[in-house]
Amino acid sequence: MDIDLSVRALLDETFNTFDDTLTQHNFKPRLIEIGEVTYVGRGNARVNGLPNVQSEELLQFPNHVLGLALNLDMDEVGVVLLDHSDQLTAGDEVRRTHRLLDIPVGESLIGRVIDPVGRPLDGHGPVSAADRRPYEREPASIINRAPVTVPLQTGFKVIDALIPIGRGQRELILGDRQTGKTAIAIDTIINQRNKNVVCIYCAIGQRNTAVAKVIDDLRKYDALEYTAVVVAESDAPPGLQFVAPYAATTLGEYFMDQGQDVLVVYDDLTSHARAYRELSLLLRRPPGREAFPGDIFYLHSRLLERSTHLCDSMGGGSLTALPIAETEAQNLSAYIPTNLISITDGQIYLSPQLFQKGILPAVDVGRSVSRVGGKTQLSAYRAVAGDLRLSYAQFEELEAFSRFSSRLDEETLTTLERGRRVREIFKQSQYQPLSVPQQISILLSMAAGVFDTTGIPLIRSAEQRVQNILVDEFPDVSEAILAGQKFSEEDQRETIQSAREIIQSLNQ
Repeated sequence: MDIDLSVRALLDETFNTFDDTLTQHNFKPRLIEIGEVTYVGRGNARVNGLPNVQSEELLQFPNHVLGLALNLDMDEVGVVLLDHSDQLTAGDEVRRTHRLLDIPVGESLIGRVIDPVGRPLDGHGPVSAADRRPYEREPASIINRAPVTVPLQTGFKVIDALIPIGRGQRELILGDRQTGKTAIAIDTIINQRNKNVVCIYCAIGQRNTAVAKVIDDLRKYDALEYTAVVVAESDAPPGLQFVAPYAATTLGEYFMDQGQDVLVVYDDLTSHARAYRELSLLLRRPPGREAFPGDIFYLHSRLLERSTHLCDSMGGGSLTALPIAETEAQNLSAYIPTNLISITDGQIYLSPQLFQKGILPAVDVGRSVSRVGGKTQLSAYRAVAGDLRLSYAQFEELEAFSRFSSRLDEETLTTLERGRRVREIFKQSQYQPLSVPQQISILLSMAAGVFDTTGIPLIRSAEQRVQNILVDEFPDVSEAILAGQKFSEEDQRETIQSAREIIQSLNQ
């Protein structure tokens, strides 16, 4: 009898618990919108049955395939696929996610190689992120921006002296294929070591071997310690190549919002434009000039407008953009190059003729410009290289005309000899960026005519002996230069005198 009572009490207690749970449960039905795939192509699909889907909403296909709703037509939705479409067929289900594409951001991504969706590509396990942010965001408002005044040193004499780049600037690197565009960007990243600059390299439509070489170079020179790599290689779906630069910018904005300085390299936006053109034509958007869609300008302008220097009230961080663009047969007036030139704050043009002559980096000073200019330069650069850009451009013009004359006056010959030495000094090997004091030592010696008596074959060895004068003999002056202080005339005279003594010993 006692057993029956205990069992009955246990059952009563159990059923009372069930009743209480059912009473307290507040069921909220969730609407799941499911559509159907009507067509699958290379990198795109068409879907119907999702009348409420929003533009650029993330859609979920079978086998964990993701897509972005890009075309909202009356009867169907044009979707850009972010994964390969091999496992999709017409008739498959597709679901709304009610969210935009977002990517992981945080300190843990430094040193990692990921795809634009945030999936790891380096074999070092899953990515742990502090936060997730949408791949497209509104740029900072004008009132939250500050002037670009702090230099971003590339380590190249010809760029830092003649085409200075500031933190928060957008400087385009363009030129024909195989002229050293990526080399300049990678050396700039390498030069940011110990400068508190977070770097992000975004590869868009590059060959796997080229991307692997870049990653190996960054690892070899210990640059991966402060660099994240976002990769959408050439065999990736065009949709993944389309979102890649926006994902890299979102990652950079996270660090900028923390008050840090960020450098983002987009390699390259020509491939990005071609991927978007491919998607647009597949989605039946009307083509315009060079078969690009009409919104191709907006594609890159809304990307590069996110690069800025924030004011102190917003943390004072900056995001510097180095977009790379490819020209064909030196045609700067093509559609994409002209678009990017008008969007950015200047361009570094690499000439194939200079490259073929072995003048590396092959920077064409006459066609290159920085619209921020000397506002970002340290005071010492303005003291030693103030009119160097104009005189060097004049030398190049004079050299071109001198080929037609066999008799030149003494002044012209002197100008040509000085110019040839300047050009030789501007040559610089890859992976050998120079610090500011080293560059100032060389440029000051060059401006003072220290190298005028040195034969051109000996210029490189003479330069290497002179470059460490400030660091070794005048460390206090070197620190003052780095702090942005004025390079006094007395310090200049002492530096020039030391350089002359070194060159005289070399010439003897």
